[in-house]
Parts: sequence; C-alpha cells; structure tokens
Amino acid sequence: MVDHEVDTPALHLHAVVDADAVDRRAAVAVSPDGVLARVRAGAGELTGALRRVAEHVLSDPEAAARATIVELAERSGTSPATITRFCRAMGFEGYADLRLGIASETGRARSAGWTVDIGREIQPSDPLSRVLDQIMAADTRAMHDTAALLDLAEVERAAVAIAGASRVNIFGASGSALVGEEMQFSLHRIGVAAWAWSDVHEGLASAALLGAGDVALGISHTGQTRETIEMLAEAGSRGATTVALTGFPRSPLAELADIVLLTASQATTFRPDALSARHPQLVVLDLLYIAVAQRTHDRAHAAFRRTAQAVDGHKAAKGAAS
Repeated sequence: MVDHEVDTPALHLHAVVDADAVDRRAAVAVSPDGVLARVRAGAGELTGALRRVAEHVLSDPEAAARATIVELAERSGTSPATITRFCRAMGFEGYADLRLGIASETGRARSAGWTVDIGREIQPSDPLSRVLDQIMAADTRAMHDTAALLDLAEVERAAVAIAGASRVNIFGASGSALVGEEMQFSLHRIGVAAWAWSDVHEGLASAALLGAGDVALGISHTGQTRETIEMLAEAGSRGATTVALTGFPRSPLAELADIVLLTASQATTFRPDALSARHPQLVVLDLLYIAVAQRTHDRAHAAFRRTAQAVDGHKAAKGAAS
C-alpha cells in the first residue's frame, strides 16, 4: 500500500530541514555528474518518506531511472507528491529532470566499465583480488562524486584566505584529526604557520587567540562532531575566517562556516561511511594545499627546499643495504 505520510523534518543545531523549504543554496542546478552524489549527501538530512525515496534511488539507480513517478512511489512506499517534493529537495524542477540525470549518470558508469558491484558484501572466502576491486571501485566512485560536488570557487576562497593568514588552526576529532594533521604538516612544509588540534580544551584555548586575518579549518564528515563545532565556532566568534570540510552541506558545522568544502563517500557493507570519507577528504585538502602553494610560490618553494634539506640527512643512503 502506498504510504501518504507527511515528511517529518530533521532537526539540526541551526536549521530545520523541510521538504518544501529546502535551503536554496543546496538546491542549485545539478549537473548529471553529481545526481547520485547529491542524493547520497542529502539522504542523511532527510527523514520519513523523503528518506525512503533517497534510499530506494541509491539502492537501484537504474531501476529508478526507468520507473514512472507512480512506480517509484509504490516501490518506495510513498506517494507521487512525496516524489515531487524529493525532486525539489535535490534541486530538480520535476521528476523528468531527475530521471534524466540518473539515467545519464548510470549510462556513463556502464560505458566507463563499472563492472564491480559496489553494493555486494565481501564474504570471508572472497579472494584478495576481489577485495581489492571492491575497495578501488568504492574509492574511485567517491573521488568522482567528490569532484562533482566540490565548488572550486570555495576552494579558491579558502586558498586565498590561508595564503594570507597569520595563523591557521585545524580542528578535528578521531579519524578527522589524522586528516587534519596531514594538512597541518603539508602547510608547515611550505612556511604556513599551521597547528592541528584534536583535544577540545587545547583547541578552544588556541581558537580564542585567533582574530581577523587568521583561518580556522574544521573537519568532520558528518558535520555533527560537537567538539569540532565548538572549536570552529569559537574561532569564528573571534573574527577568524572559518572553513568546514564535510560531507553534509546542511550540517551544523557547515552552517556556521564562512566557506564550505564538500566531499562524498561511497559507503559499503565492509567499510563505514566515515572511514570511506578519508580518501576524498585527503584529495580535497591536497587540492587546497597545492592551491595555497601556488599563491605563495616563492615563499613556499624556498620553505620546501629548506625543510627538505633539513631532513635529507636522515634518509637512507642510496645503495645501502635494507
């Protein structure tokens, strides 16, 4: 039976998601390359019937692209009106545009040789060759989805801010802290005064010393990590430019940031969503690092040469026995 339930809005720290009042900043024109990435990123922001539509589309995009609006409503246990609201939430004028976008994307995926079934579970008896195929397919798709979601103008803004900053603070917890430390090390090697903080007490104390002209970068895939939100909020209250690296554009972390850099992940049964986000996060931060180096070329080149020389003596001599 078709469910005509009213979609229940999801509550966030600074915003309420409603199907008929979706933030228009997120509902920009979507290129065909980013349809499923947009659905995947937005699914966590939806509840009720809208969430079921998103899950059904992601579970079998090709079938969704072939289905009529009535068929999709029946298969997802919702109603045609809910499908229409879902389309608007994803930035489409109607169901025809959504179907066209999904069909175009899945068609390109087939022609590009997407022969690995990403959604299948890895069994204990599977050979390592298949495990490797699964990992590579999931990570590659996540990279493509991230490239489709990423706003290069936002990357440009972040790079300009970091290149001119007196101090850069990077905040993250758990796995995101590891990603932040990689970014801190990269920036430090090219002469940018950067610090990475994972302890909330130390991070808050450091954030309180920031001001105009400084930059704070908060990293959280979900955008829901309270410690990271608190540290970035403290930095912003002191006048620092705030940057969020997250997979959810309407998350609390994204809502409070001046600049938002989006990543996508390809969740699988063998790897949780947060872990699958690490490689896309590193790609975006690598892009940001290189963009900063481009804008501080002379200083960055000299700093990198000096730091490389400083550690060169600790490398094994060529030809030495291992």
